[in-house]
Amino acid sequence: MTIDLTRFAALSFDCYGTLIDWEAGIAAVLAPWAREQGLDIGDEELLLAYAAHEAAAELVTPAPLYPDVLAEAFRRTGAGLDREVPETWARRLADSVPDWPAFPDSADALARLAKHYRLIIVSNVHRDGFAGSNRHLRGDFAAIITAEDVGGYKPGDRHFRALDAALPGLGVERGQLLHVAQSLFHDHVPARREGLPSVWINRRHDRPGWGATPEPGEAFSYDLEFPSMGAFADAVGQAFPSR
Repeated sequence: MTIDLTRFAALSFDCYGTLIDWEAGIAAVLAPWAREQGLDIGDEELLLAYAAHEAAAELVTPAPLYPDVLAEAFRRTGAGLDREVPETWARRLADSVPDWPAFPDSADALARLAKHYRLIIVSNVHRDGFAGSNRHLRGDFAAIITAEDVGGYKPGDRHFRALDAALPGLGVERGQLLHVAQSLFHDHVPARREGLPSVWINRRHDRPGWGATPEPGEAFSYDLEFPSMGAFADAVGQAFPSR
């Protein structure tokens, strides 16, 4: 499907998996723990074991802050692998979000996209965690919507309800919004429910499997696919007249 990238005034972004390499950040903690526990398991297997547990931990009511989700997901992952996760390890993952690296192309792509659109973050994280991540991204965001703000986690609809509520204050109409994300499960499933056009940043295009993201489980759709943020920013640059 082809869409006119010049008709949009704003881009809403998932952050972790799209702009920040959350799989590298999570694996940087899980892998040394696994070695300490004597587990002969690679990073991809660890991420696969972890994925469903984070999604389950996010369903707790009332919604915990993201560091507590990470700690609980780690504990559940350990139990699933028949290994203990000491509290020091659980807190190490919980506190690691600001240290997760940005993808090498993210900061440059955001700077290029900001020439044409207002940029919005719609993320399953806490405010302090995103503030730490934005030191890597250096993004100029018109609005930041986190799980802490809405009291829930994607693929639930609370982020997208808050996004709708924020648009008038940004001078953006609903039809001028394009959602950009890596996770089919967390973002493209609810974007389809909300009738939002979307771009899939397929960061795992050169690797099999789902990694730290659960399988979608429900119907999803997207309008454009790119292997990276850099490739998406290139396409946007080509779509707009030279300035």
